[in-house]
Amino acid sequence: MANKTESKCREILKRTGVRKGQVVLDFGCGPGNYAIPAGKIVGNKGKVYALDKDAYKLKELAQRAKSDGLKNIETIETGGEPSSGLEDSSVDVVLLYDIFWYFPVTDPRLPRLLKEAYRVLRDDGLMSAYPEHIEIEELKQEIERAGFSLQNRFAGQLIHDGNPQQGQILNFEKAKGNDSPGLQVNSNSVRAKKTSTIEI
Repeated sequence: MANKTESKCREILKRTGVRKGQVVLDFGCGPGNYAIPAGKIVGNKGKVYALDKDAYKLKELAQRAKSDGLKNIETIETGGEPSSGLEDSSVDVVLLYDIFWYFPVTDPRLPRLLKEAYRVLRDDGLMSAYPEHIEIEELKQEIERAGFSLQNRFAGQLIHDGNPQQGQILNFEKAKGNDSPGLQVNSNSVRAKKTSTIEI
């Protein structure tokens, strides 16, 4: 079952846009359900930063990576604050997968999380969100307010807590014309861009 789960996560990440040689930040990585497959996709020339506040889960992830021979995954333990310590514009893909139970829309840390994602993401980078335990459209609006623009949506069977479950993934890019995070995005221009929902 573990191999099947990992294979599904790998397929989801490839469809989402994770590619060989990229630098990925998995924010709130847990035991590595997506970080491990990401490490296998990006390969030796890529890098995965796996960030979480749970030291036990990070240890589990590190052991999994070691047993799979992965040397391109670096764990980052955080005190629960949305800070990565990475350099500006140093990441190709930011994964925000199933972390919104911890960062609800009403939490003042959510804008700080999105600001951090904006800061570390390259201008042509991808921020991919798996909205679970949160109202999707409310989250989408918060992300757009942080300077991002919706690129596309994926719907289908995803992996949640190691188990298959129907859900959606929303892919965002930095909104064109924004020089800094937290900038209000023109809602008309956001709505004007048509996005399609792709079945996984």
